[in-house]
Amino acid sequence: MHEQSIQGHDRNPRMADPLAARDTENYQQEYVQEFVDKWDELIDWDGRAMAEGSFFIEKLRELGAKKILDVATGTGFHSVQLLEAGFEVTSADGNPVMLAKAFENARRRGHILRTVHADWRWLNRSVHDLYDAVICLGNSFTHLHDDNDRRKALAEFYATLRHDGVLILDQRNYDALLDHQIQPTHNYYYCGENVRAEPEHVDEGLARFCYSFPDGSTFHLNMFPLRKHYVNQLMREVGFQRVETYGDFKETYRDTEPDFLINVAEKAYQGDE
Repeated sequence: MHEQSIQGHDRNPRMADPLAARDTENYQQEYVQEFVDKWDELIDWDGRAMAEGSFFIEKLRELGAKKILDVATGTGFHSVQLLEAGFEVTSADGNPVMLAKAFENARRRGHILRTVHADWRWLNRSVHDLYDAVICLGNSFTHLHDDNDRRKALAEFYATLRHDGVLILDQRNYDALLDHQIQPTHNYYYCGENVRAEPEHVDEGLARFCYSFPDGSTFHLNMFPLRKHYVNQLMREVGFQRVETYGDFKETYRDTEPDFLINVAEKAYQGDE
């Protein structure tokens, strides 16, 4: 799963009210080949790499991680970045169309991805190994619309980590959208020229975004607006001992400023500290 689960507004006859689609399984219908082929145009791999810098690479190295499970591979951007930085990477996604695109992207760059088709809620049915780190990037966790699904997925991430492993999970700054109606600036995550990703509707149970491309095509995605405190609390409730949140790759930030939040959750047991 990735924030790539999008479909054109004119290709969605299954519901008269698009705001009614608030279920986890919805992302499977939202993956369409036309959008998968456009996703790299939206993020622009070179622009994204420049905007992110070495944040994830440095953070993973700082935490001693070498073996990484990318559970939201999407079209493969982070998997390829980590492979090129020398990490051992397994790439998983909930949709085979995305995995195929990721494999193709990696092969063009001289890499062979180790891919796994897996639903997060039953991740360990498909992934039979332990990892130093799990990364869930691209605002992917927002595809889970049910509280139980989110808890189950986090528990599965936790279970596939070594005793001192770490989960890195990002999300849009939904608190700012819900409370202040702040518009995203696209400075870090969406670097494509003349491509827009804008919220059309935001309430406590749904964030519906419209993605517009220079050729006039538009796609929509219904997501659950995750609040920062809620995500941090869930992480602790499933067993993560320490959770830090960065705003647009910065350790200090004002709550309303970042477009994206990056949660770094450590599994290592801290006792009574």
